[in-house]
Amino acid sequence: SFSLRLNVAAEDGSDRLVSSAGTPDTQYRFRGLTPGRYTLTVRAVNSQGQQGDPASTQFSIAAPAAPSFIELTPGYFQITATPRQAVYDPTVQYEFWFSDARITDIHQVENAARYLGTALYWIAASVNIRPGRDYYFYIRAVNQVGKSAFVEATGQASNDAAGYLDFFKGQITESHLGKELLEKVDLTEDNASKLQQFSKEWQDANNKWNAMWGVKIEQTKDGKY
Repeated sequence: SFSLRLNVAAEDGSDRLVSSAGTPDTQYRFRGLTPGRYTLTVRAVNSQGQQGDPASTQFSIAAPAAPSFIELTPGYFQITATPRQAVYDPTVQYEFWFSDARITDIHQVENAARYLGTALYWIAASVNIRPGRDYYFYIRAVNQVGKSAFVEATGQASNDAAGYLDFFKGQITESHLGKELLEKVDLTEDNASKLQQFSKEWQDANNKWNAMWGVKIEQTKDGKY
């Protein structure tokens, strides 16, 4: 069996006993713990009640630290935000907020920015995310205890003109030229019908892009995405 003692660090630097217990199992659950820094000491106990040498470990129950680094990866009409912690913590995820304009008062993020979701990283995707201008992510770490402060990150979509042409390859239709052509070309009934169909297809595609404000990507239990 095992003898367990759980101490928490007090404000004066001393340790205060929170709980002590004995168990024949290799697992034990402490309940009702409040935020703080804890030290768990375990001793093996034989059938005569003799105890072995103690083994100790420390752990904290606290809201996570703010992300130490945020990587922004540009794409075509999209930006991928990937936060990092200074020390890896598997219990941490991130809240993602997005804004077209910089928010000077970090305390106003929840009022002024758009909430995207909670995940390990996020792809903000929309035809409204265009090259040549700044967009702002506000990201904070979260766990079951609480949330960190927000961290700001500024990024832009890709400015690769050739890449955008490849991206739209096959999607540029007569509808893009319709207004100019109507001034110069006397359309037959058949051509006018085709132009209307092209215009409808492009509008449908554009609406789908506008609906793709965010793509949530979470980590599965086996560590894959």
